[in-house]
Amino acid sequence: MTLDTTPPWDDVPNYIDGGWSAPSEEGRDVVDPATGETVSTVGFSSSSDVDDAVAAGEAAFEEWRRTPVEERIQPLFRLKALLEDHHDELAEVLVQEHGKTLGEAKGELRRGIENVEVACGIPSMMQAGHLPNAAPDIDETAVRKPLGVFAAVTPFNFPGMIPLWFLPYAVATGNSFILKPSEQDPVVAERLFELLDEAGFPDGVVQLVNGGVDTVNTLLDHDGIEGVSFVGSTPVARTIYERAAASGKRAQAQGGAKNHIVVAESADLEFAARKTISSAFACGGERCLANDVVVVDESVYEEFTDRVVAEAESQVVGYGLDDDTDIGALISPEHEERVREMVATGVDEGAELLLDGRDVAVEAYPDGNFLGPTVFGDVDPEMTIAREEIFGPVLGLLPVSGIDEAIEVLNRSDFGNAASLFTASGADARKARHEADVGNLGVNAGTAAPMAFFHFGGWKDSFFGDLHAQGDDMIRFYTDETVYIERWPDA
Repeated sequence: MTLDTTPPWDDVPNYIDGGWSAPSEEGRDVVDPATGETVSTVGFSSSSDVDDAVAAGEAAFEEWRRTPVEERIQPLFRLKALLEDHHDELAEVLVQEHGKTLGEAKGELRRGIENVEVACGIPSMMQAGHLPNAAPDIDETAVRKPLGVFAAVTPFNFPGMIPLWFLPYAVATGNSFILKPSEQDPVVAERLFELLDEAGFPDGVVQLVNGGVDTVNTLLDHDGIEGVSFVGSTPVARTIYERAAASGKRAQAQGGAKNHIVVAESADLEFAARKTISSAFACGGERCLANDVVVVDESVYEEFTDRVVAEAESQVVGYGLDDDTDIGALISPEHEERVREMVATGVDEGAELLLDGRDVAVEAYPDGNFLGPTVFGDVDPEMTIAREEIFGPVLGLLPVSGIDEAIEVLNRSDFGNAASLFTASGADARKARHEADVGNLGVNAGTAAPMAFFHFGGWKDSFFGDLHAQGDDMIRFYTDETVYIERWPDA
């Protein structure tokens, strides 16, 4: 098959019980952030649409849960091959509805494919424990069992990757799965489901419902949903977690972030500057792993600042499909304006504006949501730009007296998603490992992104729940254990 990569595209449909259908309610336009042109329209699902999807998922679950695990992973093997075959097509669609660069889109999809690969190992990962003679003449075995219909509500910033944090594990463990993608860029999700349909999952095992807040609330409150996964901002994550838990559901809700880079006196400054810029400005800063506060040992602060500004000045802002583009468009005019307001706040609060990206112009795309790389110096930890998530190409530099003060600054944050340390000192690295209050920590790595066979950590206000995305946590989230206690008196 060939995926349609040239907009404008047809209206985005739902995928329910193995068939395509239009959502029942009026929705919104899908707009290319770089051009301002409408590339599609997506309707919103009514409560009746959600009911239909849940009913189909429940019906499919009864047969799917009994399907041998080796058979359950065969569609995932086919999906992996299809994703590889259509990798470049999916990336082109992603760029045109999201705004990030083609390289970033390809990288995002690669990380999604990694999760499909890991989920194909469910026959080993889903095994639980067995202990013969746990008591006199008694053997005990823990058996993992799927639970039913699960849902995921995924964000705009990684529309190709984050659905694959959840879907492969849910269905490999024997559950049915419903995806509600972001209404801002749902076309990639539609293309994923075209491939899922071709991969051969039974009707009702994987389903797509589009919509907005009302659709999400219907999923959260629905008696037929066993659990919900969410990725998005912290206020919404907290609400999702509380509402799902109040309905007796399992919930994992990843929120926002305010990530720090620590640059020690012993760091390779050229390498650290390059990785800092990549971390802060990739995907336009619209990612929960963006390190947008850099805590720098004061002995190297001036030299490092000069290197960072020079590296930032070399970044090219433009259309994501253009080969020379480093920073693409932001998702919407409203979000661009919010980031601009954060920059103005930084100026008002007294940070030194070393590089101002607000006047950037991309001549061929005058209607795009573009903002150039912006760098602040002499940031105070109490400033708004040092405390609140910006989600744009804005970086703040903050001098400290050494590693102890640096860790104190990053631990002061309400968030605990990620941090990175650049150092040549094993002592610094060990101190950060034991004392930094974050769920993902990189040493001499600009972006602390775990591979799919490790869970994606998050602490404090960056995560609500007990079990994270990816890795073994997903197996525990999507299953429960029965302990089977066995005695044969005549044996």
